[in-house]
Amino acid sequence: MRKPILIALVALLAALAAGCGGEDDADDVTTGAADTAATDTTDTAAEDTCAKESLNLVNPGQLTVGTDNPAFPPWFEGGTPEGSEWEINDPSTGEGFESAVAYAVAEELGFTEDEVEWTVVPFNQSFRPGPKDFDFDINQISFTERRAQNVSFSDSYYDVNQAVVALNSSPIADATSIADLADAKLGAPVGTTSYDYIVENVQPSEDPSVYDTLNDGVSALAAGQIDGLVVDLPTAFFITAVQVEDGTIVGQFPSVGEQEYFAMAFELDNPLVECVNGALAALEEDGTLDQIQQEWLADKADAPVLE
Repeated sequence: MRKPILIALVALLAALAAGCGGEDDADDVTTGAADTAATDTTDTAAEDTCAKESLNLVNPGQLTVGTDNPAFPPWFEGGTPEGSEWEINDPSTGEGFESAVAYAVAEELGFTEDEVEWTVVPFNQSFRPGPKDFDFDINQISFTERRAQNVSFSDSYYDVNQAVVALNSSPIADATSIADLADAKLGAPVGTTSYDYIVENVQPSEDPSVYDTLNDGVSALAAGQIDGLVVDLPTAFFITAVQVEDGTIVGQFPSVGEQEYFAMAFELDNPLVECVNGALAALEEDGTLDQIQQEWLADKADAPVLE
């Protein structure tokens, strides 16, 4: 009697062990499948967030891009068609550095050229707090921590240095260092990093003149009301080539601290920023950004450095 009982007990224990082992294996398989599904869902969700139909837009199905008017070269080119509200250049031509970048980003996001709409946004309005009537603004807006309290910024689409423009007859025309500008009367448009650079780094003995627009500053320079006008370097090339006949680029300033860069501005905490950053990363990786820069800025990015 004992032998059959022992055999039965062994068989029972083996069955129980097999049952437990089968449940563990099933749990492992189920858990692994769940983890994979969760990862796939996360990736899909990230992709869906930046799908054209999921983007957080001012006007559904349309990418609304802001910039100032006039739209100056080399940032915008191509002139204006008859009846256009734009002065100097119409951004919708796709010509000029910033226009070309905007359309390249739009294409990465899935928009056709016809689905991009430009709107006039004065420079100082682009980074003020509050709701925006644009999806992003592209207008030589340098990232600063102060501005980032009011709006969100994309990653850099162009690293830039400031420069000083003067008349050939100006006392600073032959300056070779920042120290040579110590007694100069300098000017810059209001609210710009150009003005900040004068105050924080050049620190001339005279307070700088401040202008409501770039055009006002250029007019003051041409009239000899200031010794020099501080602007970003590519704009300095345009001023001396087109706007001020007797103008010269004295030199560019070295970066102080972190490299200054231009970024697109968005309404604060707009989730569209991440999607635009993804587009910029793709354009940088495939060489498109470099090609656009070479086409529109290659001959406008070199000048002596004022140490």
